[in-house]
Amino acid sequence: MEPAIDVRELVKAYGGRNAVDGLTFTVPQGVVCALLGANGAGKTTTVECLEGFRTPDAGSVRILGLDPLADRAALMPLLGVMLQEGGAYQAATPREMVRLYARLYPHSLDPDDLLERLGLSDSARVRVRNLSGGQRQRLNLALALVGRPRVALLDEPTVGMDPQARRATWDLISELRTDGVTVLLTTHLMDEAERLADLVAVIDQGRLLALDTTAALLAAHQHVGLRVTTAATFDPMALSQAVGAAVRADGPDRWHIATGPDAIAAVSAWFAQHHLPITGITAASDLEDVFLRLTGEEAAGMSP
Repeated sequence: MEPAIDVRELVKAYGGRNAVDGLTFTVPQGVVCALLGANGAGKTTTVECLEGFRTPDAGSVRILGLDPLADRAALMPLLGVMLQEGGAYQAATPREMVRLYARLYPHSLDPDDLLERLGLSDSARVRVRNLSGGQRQRLNLALALVGRPRVALLDEPTVGMDPQARRATWDLISELRTDGVTVLLTTHLMDEAERLADLVAVIDQGRLLALDTTAALLAAHQHVGLRVTTAATFDPMALSQAVGAAVRADGPDRWHIATGPDAIAAVSAWFAQHHLPITGITAASDLEDVFLRLTGEEAAGMSP
C-alpha cells in the first residue's frame, strides 16, 4: 500500500541555515505518527511543506502520492490541516465557521455534533475574537476534521487546552485512527505521544534521529535514567557535577538523573555525604528519557 506520507531528503533553509536538513521518513496509512522535537527542530517547517504552505529547497514530499503544490486541487479534499495560529475569522462564531467549512466537503461530519465532542457547544455563538486560547485550539481542530480527511496534519493540537479538553481531543484522535485516518501530529508533550502514537519520529536540527514504535524505542534505550524521590532541598547543579549527568525536576519531590543504573551507588553516596534523605531511587525509562538521550547524543556529536 502506498504510504500516506512520504518525505524524501527534504531541505528547507531560512537565511542560509537549514531548518530541515535532508529529512526522510514515511508514514503508513491509518496510523498516528508523533513528530517530536525541541523548539526549532524543524517540526513546523516540515508540516508546512507537507501542507503546501512552504516550497522545499530540495527533496520531495508526497501525501497519498500527491504533491502538495502541483496536485493541490486533488489533495485538498483529502487533507485536514490544523495550524498553530489557526485561520478563523475573528468576527465569526465557532458554529458559523464549522458550518461554512462543512459545506466545502461532500461527506462532512455534523457540525453541531463535532462542536459538542470538542466541548464548544456552550461557546458556539461567541465571536472567535472572544474565545480563550484553548477554545480557539479546539475550533481549529474542528475545522481540520469536519471534512472527514484521509490524512490529518495537526501542529501542536492540544497547546493551551485544559486537561478535560485535552483528553477529549486524545479520544477524538484515537477514533480517527479507528476510522482509518492517518494522523501526523507535532508535539513536545511526551505523554501525548505515548498515549496516541503508533509511530514516533524524533528530529533534531532538521534531521531524523529515530523512527519507530514507542515500545521499540523504549526497548532500544532501556534504563536511560534514574529517578530519585526526596523531600530534601538540594542543589541539582552540584549533584549534576558530582555524577557527571544532567539533573532535572520530574514532579513533586522527584528528580530525574540522565544516567544508568551503574550510577545508583554514586548518587546514593552523594546524598548520604550531604546528610540528605532519599525515599527511593530506581532505574527507569520513558519516552522523555529516550528523547533526551537521542537529542543529547546528537548535540554532543556535533560539538566542536
